[in-house]
Amino acid sequence: MKIFFYALRPFDELACAQKLSAETGIAFDGCEDYPTYENAALAAGCDAVSMTPCDMGAAMVERFHQLGVKYICCRSIGYEHVDREMARQLGMKVSNVDYPPRGVANFAIMLMLMSLRRVGHILKRGEVQDYGLKGKIGRDLSGCTVGVIGTGHIGRTVLQHLSGFGCRLLAYDLYPSEEGGRYAEYVDLDTLFAQCDVITLHTNANAGNHHLIDANALARMKDGVVIVNTARGSLIDSDALIAALEQGKVGAAALDVLENENGLYYYDRSGDPIPNTELALLRSFPNVLLTCHTAFYTDEDVESMVRGVFESAAAFARGEPTRHDVSLA
Repeated sequence: MKIFFYALRPFDELACAQKLSAETGIAFDGCEDYPTYENAALAAGCDAVSMTPCDMGAAMVERFHQLGVKYICCRSIGYEHVDREMARQLGMKVSNVDYPPRGVANFAIMLMLMSLRRVGHILKRGEVQDYGLKGKIGRDLSGCTVGVIGTGHIGRTVLQHLSGFGCRLLAYDLYPSEEGGRYAEYVDLDTLFAQCDVITLHTNANAGNHHLIDANALARMKDGVVIVNTARGSLIDSDALIAALEQGKVGAAALDVLENENGLYYYDRSGDPIPNTELALLRSFPNVLLTCHTAFYTDEDVESMVRGVFESAAAFARGEPTRHDVSLA
C-alpha cells in the first residue's frame, strides 16, 4: 500500500505523514505541487492519491485511473472538486476527512467579535498612527441575536460556545438536531434573516444552496447585519454582497472563503496582477475581513486530516467501511 500526496506542505503535513506512515506501515511519497495532467505520472504504482481542493475533474480522475490509482483521498471536508461520477464509473473510491469542530467554530466566533468591534478597521488606522476614537465604536456580542445556518458538528459547536456569551441564538437546518435545540431556537430562514444581528454559515455546498445568501436574502436581513462565512464560498453571491456593503445594508462581513478562490488561496501570489475583481473590491472595504481559508488551520486539525487519509486508504484496501467514504453508490 502506498499513497502519493500532492500539495504536501513540508512545514506541517510532512512530519504528520512521516509519523503516521511509521505507525501504520503504509508507505507514502509526495510533492509540493498540485496535481496536473503532466505530474500525475508521479503517482504511478500508488494505490491512492491525496490532495487539498483543486481541479479533480473527469480528465484528472481518468488520468489517475490509467496509472493504476484506486482511491482518491481528499485532505478536506469538502469533496465537490472531485468528479465522483467519473470515479464511480471507473470503480474508484473517494474519501474526505474530518477534524475536531472547535477550531473552525472558535475561529468563526473570533470573526464575529472582530467584526462587531471593528478590529480590522482599528488595526488599519493604527498602522498610520491614527489613534482617535471616532468611527471605531462597536457592538457587544452579548447583546446580539446570532443566527447559525447549518448545525452539523461545527455549527452545533458554535452554538454551544456562543451560549456562554449570553446572546440570543437562532438556528436553521433542514434536519434540526436535539443537541442544537438545547442552545438555540430552530426557525425558518425568513425569521432568521429578519431577526439576526449576526449570521454565520456552517453548511456544506451543493446545488440546492448555491448562492443561499443572494440579493433577495440580503434584502430580508436587518440593516447593519454582520455576515460570517467559514464554510464554502459558493454559499454567498459575491456581487450581491458587494452591493449590500456599498449600500450599507451589510454592516460587516468576515469571509474565510470566497466564491472564486481557486488559484488564489494557498498560493503565494506576491507581486502578481490578480484577475479577480470581487477580491479587489472586498479588500477595499474597511468593514470586511478576509482570512484566506485558514479557519481550519490548527496543529490538531492538520494531523487529523492527514490521519484521515491513511485511515481511509487502509479501510478501502481491506474492503471495510469508513465514515470518510463519499463515493457514489
